[in-house]
Amino acid sequence: MNLIERAKNIIVTPKTEWDVINGEEANVPAIITGYVLPLAGAAAVAAFIGYGLIGVDMGFFRVKGMDWGLYQGISVLAGALISVFVSAIVIDALAPSFGSEKNFGKSVQLVAYTWTPAWIGGLLSILPAIAIIGSLAALYGFYLLYVGLPVLKKTPEDKKVAYYVVSLLTMFLVFIVIGFIMAKILMSVFGLSYGLGGGSIRL
Repeated sequence: MNLIERAKNIIVTPKTEWDVINGEEANVPAIITGYVLPLAGAAAVAAFIGYGLIGVDMGFFRVKGMDWGLYQGISVLAGALISVFVSAIVIDALAPSFGSEKNFGKSVQLVAYTWTPAWIGGLLSILPAIAIIGSLAALYGFYLLYVGLPVLKKTPEDKKVAYYVVSLLTMFLVFIVIGFIMAKILMSVFGLSYGLGGGSIRL
C-alpha cells in the first residue's frame, strides 16, 4: 500500500478504491503505522508549527507559544489514534444488528480511510487563521463512509442507510468526546485556557 496513492485514490475515486481496499488483508498494525500515523502525524506537525510558531488572533488575544503548539499537536495525533480504535470497536460491535459482517480489521480500514480528508485538511493548521477551511474537508468523509460501509461491512441494501447513520454518529460522538477529554487533560498539563488566565495567550 502506497500512502500517497491510497490517499489520492480514496478521495478522487472512492468507489473504485473501496473495492481495492476490500480485497486487501485488513492488517490493523500496518494500517495504523503505515497510514494513520503518517497522515495524522503530518497534521499534528502542522498544528504544532502553526500554533507554536505562527499563532492566531482570538479577539483581544494572540494564541501562540510552544505550549499551545504541543497541546494542538498532541491533541491531533493522540485524538486520531484513539478515535480510530474506539470508533472501529463500536461500529464493529453494531454490525450484526444491521445484518453486516463483524470484522474488526475491516472496521479499522473503514474508519481510518474515512478520516483521510480530515487529516489532509489538517495540514492547513500550519496557518491557524485558515485552519477552519481544512476542518471543512472532513465533511467529505461523510460521503466516503457512505460509499465504503456496504463494501467493507457487507451491509444489505435495506440496512445500509440505518447503519450508515449510526456509524456516522458514532464517529462524530467519539471524536467530540475524545477531543473534550484530551482538552481537559492537556490544557491542565500545559496550564492553558482560552481567557485571561491562559498560560500562553499573549496580548
